[in-house]
Amino acid sequence: MRLYPVIMCGGAGTRLWPASRPSRPKQFIPLSGNRSLFQEAVLRTQPLVSHGGRIIVIGGQAHRGAILEQLHEIDVVAQVLLEPEARDSAAAMAAAAAWTEQHDADGVNIFVASDHHIPDHRAFCDAVRKASECASKGHIVTLGVKPTEPSTAYGYIQATADGIAPVRQFVEKPDRVVAQEYIKKGFLWNSGNFIISAKILLSELAHYAPDVLQAAMASVEGCSGEVVELGVEFRSTPKISIDYALMERTQRAWVMPVDFQWSDLGAWDAVAATGEGEFGGHIFEDAEGCMARAPEGVVVAALGVRNLGIVVEDDAVLVCDLARAQDVKRVVERLRKSSPQHMDFVQPEVEALEVGSRRFSEWLRLRALPLWSSVGQSENGAFAELLNLDGRTVAAERRARVQARQIYVFAQAGLLGWQGAWRQNVIAGLSYLERAFLRPDGLMRTLLAHDGSPLDNDFRVYDQAFLLLALATAQKAGVDWAGRGEAIARDVRIRLLKMADQSGAIVEAGDQPYQSNAHMHLLEAALAWSEVSDDPAWKALAEQVASLAVNVFMDSKTGRLREFFEADWRPASGESGRLVEPGHQFEWAWLLGRLHRHEGDPRWLAAAKTLFDRGLEGVEVWGQVAVDAMDEDGNICKRRARLWPQTEWLKASLLLAALCPADEARFLSEAARAQRAVWTYLTDDGLWRDKRLESGRFIEEASPASSLYHIVSAFTQVAEAATLKGDAAALSLS
Repeated sequence: MRLYPVIMCGGAGTRLWPASRPSRPKQFIPLSGNRSLFQEAVLRTQPLVSHGGRIIVIGGQAHRGAILEQLHEIDVVAQVLLEPEARDSAAAMAAAAAWTEQHDADGVNIFVASDHHIPDHRAFCDAVRKASECASKGHIVTLGVKPTEPSTAYGYIQATADGIAPVRQFVEKPDRVVAQEYIKKGFLWNSGNFIISAKILLSELAHYAPDVLQAAMASVEGCSGEVVELGVEFRSTPKISIDYALMERTQRAWVMPVDFQWSDLGAWDAVAATGEGEFGGHIFEDAEGCMARAPEGVVVAALGVRNLGIVVEDDAVLVCDLARAQDVKRVVERLRKSSPQHMDFVQPEVEALEVGSRRFSEWLRLRALPLWSSVGQSENGAFAELLNLDGRTVAAERRARVQARQIYVFAQAGLLGWQGAWRQNVIAGLSYLERAFLRPDGLMRTLLAHDGSPLDNDFRVYDQAFLLLALATAQKAGVDWAGRGEAIARDVRIRLLKMADQSGAIVEAGDQPYQSNAHMHLLEAALAWSEVSDDPAWKALAEQVASLAVNVFMDSKTGRLREFFEADWRPASGESGRLVEPGHQFEWAWLLGRLHRHEGDPRWLAAAKTLFDRGLEGVEVWGQVAVDAMDEDGNICKRRARLWPQTEWLKASLLLAALCPADEARFLSEAARAQRAVWTYLTDDGLWRDKRLESGRFIEEASPASSLYHIVSAFTQVAEAATLKGDAAALSLS
């Protein structure tokens, strides 16, 4: 029997205003200790999944960020189900049970509220395990807490006998006199925690609430991934609690008495009673029975008062008699009419795609291109490999690919209208490349020392692909390399194709000779030359490489494109053969989309869309960035995230938005997300941080010039999208 705790994240907690509001409800606030109630609920249930189960979190899409961030803070991985809108507990439980039953037909769910205070985690887990044995026999077990006082804040349960027993009745919150009678008769507080097998819950809902079940199950169908946005069908689910939909009608309800400390922390008096509700700085002088909470930098001082709750937020202050804490809802009702702006916190605006694109244009035009055009190129034409974050060059070995990439960058900047010294950059760069990197056979050597002396005379297919791209882009911008750019490119192409094996693939030099990456850049170069040359061989090369991508590099079952292979082009053995890079899924998707646009062949577009979706599997759900690596099953295995995958995500999103009108909104939404991810790496000075760690921090190191190729390529797609929308002038680099 495997257990699947379900953390229910609905509810707003209006009695806990001003700390609890719709955008930050009470479950995500540290009300009793340093962790939030949600985090405590997750950690409380974590020991229950040690035998193959999984924690499930279900909450609203509006709280996605809070859920993912707080899970990340406590280093817990959970299955997250996001509701498109709140439809009360019955729908949420049905969706979670449907997900559980799809993955484990015998799975048992433990439904717990995310905002309850249960400090004794061990006692809770012991009770749940005991209740699970009862649930495995077909019962719906709820935990009934032995009352410590005649509370009017909770519902009550009457059992038919002592110990675990069937429920005789559920009763609503009583007045104090009735509550005292209930306690004398052995009634228990209704804790709202339920233990039930997924298939029993689904079958009971099919009998008592089929409309809830049908819509909830439809919303889960076909969903996959660590974070799932439930389908639109969820919106049509009846808005009803599980108590009314099922628990008051079913014949399977049992209750298990528990006597550990429990509170739903429904009002400030309950928070104060925990003894851990105070937050921030305060000074009490002759003040008894008081509790104060304030944000950082604010001190609360109280003098000569008794039994007060003082809660301070940036925009509101509550002072109340803790004995009247349940009446805070009256204040909230008055606020709805007199001061509705204080009903919720002011939310920071999420930068729209168009706004971010204009900022992107200004950053390139005024910051990045001027810096790399001047400091980033020496007098002899050699481009810098690295610039420190203070804008100083770093003495480093010079790679052929970086020289070619920078030629592409400035030629493309000229095509985009930049008024800087792009032409001089391109001409000087080509001249240095010819003098220092070009071998007598017309191919580029791989590596030079910083002083220009050769370190590696071998050539890489990868480097030659960037030579071809640089020449094509320079020619398109009107800079023909001594009148023989196309002839040089043709000779390089012929030499490379002579190296192709029977499959049409070209073997790379180095430790990983059978790889997809070098081919990807050959496709990019072939497409670039197809735009400036009438030579049909470029189109043939593009189709040859695209066919390899679809038929060899992509897994026929999963659609994921791998990096490394054996000599027969089967996936390589070991870790390298399992490697899937999200950034390359996006990059290949962009290239195949471009080929489809040139030729109209639907197979390239179909492959592009598949690869795009595979790339999205690598967008880390907490940090909202595309990570470096996944495995062959789509599981993230390296959560570090470099800059370049974000740019490829942006490019592919924008191109597919133009190619797929029916899905334009989805792809534009992804483009906006990707552009926001890109911005987290860029600095105001025209530089960037390259490597983002799982913690969200960046490695402090020099900015690599190689990233500017990715950045400019992404902006080129941004500018093209703006042109299609009639907004080209706003994104011009002129």
